[in-house]
Amino acid sequence: MHRHLTVIALLLMSFLSPAALHAEEPAEIIKRSQEAFFYPGKDMQARVKMALIAKTGQERLRELTMLRMNGSGGDQKYFMYFHNPGDVRGMSFMVYKYPNKDDDRWLFIPSINLVNRIAARDSRSSFVGSDFTYEDVSGRDIEADTYKYIKEDALEGKPCHVIESTPKNPTEYIRKISWIDKTTYLPLKDEYYDVQGSLYKVFTAEKVEMIGGLPTATKRTMANVKSGHKTEVVFEGIAYNVGLSDDLFTERYLRKPPEKWIK
Repeated sequence: MHRHLTVIALLLMSFLSPAALHAEEPAEIIKRSQEAFFYPGKDMQARVKMALIAKTGQERLRELTMLRMNGSGGDQKYFMYFHNPGDVRGMSFMVYKYPNKDDDRWLFIPSINLVNRIAARDSRSSFVGSDFTYEDVSGRDIEADTYKYIKEDALEGKPCHVIESTPKNPTEYIRKISWIDKTTYLPLKDEYYDVQGSLYKVFTAEKVEMIGGLPTATKRTMANVKSGHKTEVVFEGIAYNVGLSDDLFTERYLRKPPEKWIK
């Protein structure tokens, strides 16, 4: 009788999808992943080094300070100030991020003394010439996609949830496959597929460290597998809960950045 019940249980399991076998809904896993990746701490300060690497190996380097502050109900504010190289020095970028509606984004261009409002439709545009988009930097609205649990997997020995995200209104890509660490919920790898269904871009969290007790992807890469171009980003001097104030995230500081926070 025991053997008979075991066989029945195995047969039932063979008909169940990976999602049915897992307790967490895929949308909830994505939500926890976004919280781990974009929301750790009440606020954050970091020095960011960005290398834009051509297929030939030629590099262009950018260096910036990133400030981020969490609000209530999922709201966030970002401020980024570019130190180097000369063609972007003094440029600043600010985001007001909201759940379930379009973000507000501004870019200050010092060479023409202009604050430019970035339209929501440009959220998948390249961020300052890199392989990352504006959306990759500040996050994507969870409600913009539908989700499917694909399987459980291991990535470099780390157990992962594998989730498929499908945009409700596809633009740059038609689906994304994400490997999400089961322990930290950080996204360790994302594969993006274009309208032809071909893999064209891959994100990897190459180095994860504990900073102030919070797991943090301190080295991140976005690679365009079709062009051979990639962007490597390294976060240094990361500090959480540093006491950023709301008035830092204003047009005033886009034009004249707060020296205390961008050294």
